[in-house]
Amino acid sequence: MIRGLLAVLCALGLAAQTPPPAEAPRDALRDARETHLREVKKLTGTGSNAEAYWSGDGKRIVFQSTRDGHPCDQLYTMNADGTDQKRVSTGRGRVTCGWFLPGGRKLIYASTHGAGSDCPPAPPFTPGKYRWPVFEAFDLYIADADGRDPKPFLPSPGYDAEATVAPNGTWMVFTSERGGDVDLWRVDLDGKHLMRLTDGVGYDGGGVFSPDSKLIAWRTNYPKGEAATAKYRELLKQHLVEPMEMDIWVMNADGSGKRQVTKLPGAAFAPIFTPDGKGIVFASNHHDQEGRGRTFDLFRVNLDGTGLERITWTGVFNSFPHFSPDGRKLLWVSGRAPRGPRQFDVCVAEWIP
Repeated sequence: MIRGLLAVLCALGLAAQTPPPAEAPRDALRDARETHLREVKKLTGTGSNAEAYWSGDGKRIVFQSTRDGHPCDQLYTMNADGTDQKRVSTGRGRVTCGWFLPGGRKLIYASTHGAGSDCPPAPPFTPGKYRWPVFEAFDLYIADADGRDPKPFLPSPGYDAEATVAPNGTWMVFTSERGGDVDLWRVDLDGKHLMRLTDGVGYDGGGVFSPDSKLIAWRTNYPKGEAATAKYRELLKQHLVEPMEMDIWVMNADGSGKRQVTKLPGAAFAPIFTPDGKGIVFASNHHDQEGRGRTFDLFRVNLDGTGLERITWTGVFNSFPHFSPDGRKLLWVSGRAPRGPRQFDVCVAEWIP
């Protein structure tokens, strides 16, 4: 769902890009202030790419991309070095949020193809508004890693997407409307022991587990006051949300112990735990509010909200961070050294703690 942010930013001219040279020099991929990143590389060179995540053995990557003549995102996989890129979704509908299951032989992802072959229509553009569609046609599917035999997983009316798997190989967390609001749910990988984790009024999504599987970090957009709550409910009836004020929260894996981590202006989203489990890396535009939130960069913060530190400095879109299983590399999506308008690439770098 967060992919909708890219479309909205581009439509409003907020994902600021500058025309690239014929071939961007290697130094254009990093900034000297990015002291936690070394040897930044692009793994993609075509299409507009988003949400790239490692397999459990660190040898493969699953990501979504608009390319190959498809009008909206499909799911792709590639080797860790960017070779062997191939589509693994059906080619119908819209896809989001792919993740490898333990062992790497299966994938879980969300798709609208069960409701039809066409891309779901985008919501009407409202000037000055950031509105993301909560496509009710999104359902979860489990398929072979090469895309064969996709089967529905816990089908339910309304939005179901954003599934990620715990390192312990026992649970997954996903975002669903099945409870009447947009909430996080946990379930065993075999579909048993379904548990609702959040129940506050507002959008809860993007849940990820800590390395020891004991914690979950996620992004929230809780309306404040009766008027804001009424507006949220009315927009949700139209399958829309306006989550341009989001913060990162953390809770125990059973839904207890909820606490707010970030208290920043603008939008904070796409959290991932650091390899040591002591911090979170996430995307935010809080540092660019005077520029109407044009720049999204990666930041690190301790679990108690202290020690905020900027990771990327390129002044373009940077988001969807994910650490390799061995903790040595960081994968993310960036608009640095762009190939053209609305072009985002999967990047990887050595992570320097």
